[in-house]
Amino acid sequence: MPTLHHISAVFLSLTILLQPAMVFAGEWGLPDTGDVSRGAFIRAVARAFELQAHGNDALPYRRISKDMIEAVRAVHERDALSIFGKDLRLAAAITRGESIQITAKLAGLGQSGDGKTNFRDVRDDTALARSVDVAIDQEWLVPVRSTQFGVTRTLTGKEAEKMLKKASGRAGQQRKESGDSMTSQTIRIKLPVKEKTTVVPKSDILQTVWQLINDEYLYQDKVSADEAAYGAIEGMVESLDDPYTTFFRPVKAQNFRNQIKGEVTGIGAQVEDKAGVLTIVTPLRGSPAEKAGLLPGDEILAADDVSLAGLSFLDAVEKVRGPKGSTVKLTIRRNGTELSVSVMRDIVTVPEIEVTMQEGVGIVRIMQFGQATDTKLRAEMEKLALSKPKGVILDLRNNPGGLEHAATMVVSNFLPKGSIVSIIKSRTSSEEHKTADHPTFDVTVPLVLLINGGSASASEIVAGALQDTKRAILVGEKTFGKGTVQAVLQFNDQSSLKLTIAEWLTPLGRKIDKVGIEPDIKVVYSTERDEQMLKALDLLRR
Repeated sequence: MPTLHHISAVFLSLTILLQPAMVFAGEWGLPDTGDVSRGAFIRAVARAFELQAHGNDALPYRRISKDMIEAVRAVHERDALSIFGKDLRLAAAITRGESIQITAKLAGLGQSGDGKTNFRDVRDDTALARSVDVAIDQEWLVPVRSTQFGVTRTLTGKEAEKMLKKASGRAGQQRKESGDSMTSQTIRIKLPVKEKTTVVPKSDILQTVWQLINDEYLYQDKVSADEAAYGAIEGMVESLDDPYTTFFRPVKAQNFRNQIKGEVTGIGAQVEDKAGVLTIVTPLRGSPAEKAGLLPGDEILAADDVSLAGLSFLDAVEKVRGPKGSTVKLTIRRNGTELSVSVMRDIVTVPEIEVTMQEGVGIVRIMQFGQATDTKLRAEMEKLALSKPKGVILDLRNNPGGLEHAATMVVSNFLPKGSIVSIIKSRTSSEEHKTADHPTFDVTVPLVLLINGGSASASEIVAGALQDTKRAILVGEKTFGKGTVQAVLQFNDQSSLKLTIAEWLTPLGRKIDKVGIEPDIKVVYSTERDEQMLKALDLLRR
């Protein structure tokens, strides 16, 4: 499923997001703000055009959740999803170019344009060029500038709403004129419904207490329906005692969405709740946290002399966050010793990829598994392969994770097509995720993988796959041990729930959550000399 790329300035855990069942506001379930995912757009376009699925044949796509099958099938049967290939990647943001091609196809206008444009980002005489002509003619979307349409830009909710209103209105008129007897169907965006609904525990008592508060409580000005509801939900979620399952009220949900997009304000450290203590998983490279000398494993006990003990995870995080330019004094416990560290907060943007050459060895640093890794790394690896390096060092130290699909793409550069990368195991099923591309590097090119305690989530997927297949030598220190899968569900009041729904295992079935991955060669990091990198280079000189 998926979602998502990730940074944080004091960050929530970077998770491997399977495709969520999303609940949005708006006429067709589109988000009021922000970008539109492919899944949300497919659902919206199916609803806008009142499409109905007719067949029951197996769909040719990978990883389609049950709640998406009907909408995907309805659009697929109109041959409108071919632009995506075999992997729809429904959680990825849809581009303007992709959205207009799907819409033009469903509106019966896919071949209407003349294929001639004056935009530098659109090649003439292509399906995309014809769709751009249609979009301009029908006033679906406005070019971003006179010489660029903006086909690679992500589609916003407002743009999608405007386009679908115009396009579906025309399509409805065409159906009326042609006597189309297609049965109208409404595709509602909702959580999966099971045959048997689980009753909220103590619901009769909850209802009675709420009624008594409204009827008898003396201080009626203090009664807030939203506060009561959110408090009840938070209590239910907190009872699970799972640091990765969290309910976000609307404001905090928006903060979480901003983090996923890759830019936030804070100290720039990924943190976790460990036994009730806010603990740094990794400071982000180039972040204020790293510059201040914070390290993986540092425990944050207080912020500006205010103790974080007893606070919820999110409340503790909020104490550490703050506006750009402000300074927070953190009380840190490191290896049993307390110390004070001052950090100036800033806007933190995470870079993703850095490819260099040293002594004839290709060094590939991946700072997080976001969209850039997913879409751009393979081209960089192909370019690196052409230089015929004597070996490759894949540096995943302090990489907190990100998109599961990006991790699979990274592994595909080194293992044969069809190789198992991970096994996703839920309560009811088990699914193998495999590489879909041929490797960019021959098996004769040696590979060393650098890991440490800040390598988590998607980083551990890569490490586990390359270690199980004996394709790489792992050098460094034991990884963090984050091996569960979360789905993010957004509700129509803009609150959301991040829920643990599965765990992943290595290709050989090894459990990683709370266990981590041990290196083949243990080398402790030193701030004076990068002994881990030196060891990797030494291995490839042999």
